[in-house]
Amino acid sequence: MKTLKYLFERNFIWSKSVRKREPVFFKNLSKQQAPEYLWIGCSDSRVPANQIVNLPPGEVFVHRNIANVVVHTDLNCLSVIQYAVEVLKVKHIIICGHYGCGGITAALENHEHGLIDNWLRHIKDVIRFNEEQFTGLEHQAKLDLLCELNVKEQVTNVCNTTIVQNAWKQGRKLSVHGWIYNIDNGILKDLESGIASDVMPENEQDD
Repeated sequence: MKTLKYLFERNFIWSKSVRKREPVFFKNLSKQQAPEYLWIGCSDSRVPANQIVNLPPGEVFVHRNIANVVVHTDLNCLSVIQYAVEVLKVKHIIICGHYGCGGITAALENHEHGLIDNWLRHIKDVIRFNEEQFTGLEHQAKLDLLCELNVKEQVTNVCNTTIVQNAWKQGRKLSVHGWIYNIDNGILKDLESGIASDVMPENEQDD
């Protein structure tokens, strides 16, 4: 079995350069984790959370999966959200999709992909919920639209979790944001689908 020695070599060079630039960096980093942000993003290797927003390690708590989906039966994702909200006390949950997403592309296709088709079912539901918006669009426009609509759907799903609902009922300052990333130019876009505790409708706050 290959040991991937070159990755350990790159790790050593990286660690050495960080310590040279900031000798106490790792010592300070090891003492505490107190990020203000939970990032729920895609597993795509081209979308690294910390680098995109130019924040150092320790500033962003991250969960990633295919096509940045939040499903109410996904205990992995829900556990991350609960830990972030209840233990780390994050102030912002960011759902970040990206254009050119492979999961989104696969969801638009009409052939089988194997086990992942069960996961993509959630994205196909987004298509079904918004079918009229896709009428008459070219394929690329459909892909871009679905990337955006999927983020908006996941914002709704996050807001409807008992974790976020309970945090809002307790008066916690917690905002949920929907963003999308353009791999072609490295720029983030706010889809303006976010919800904050102080703008929740009264009937939902009082439930």
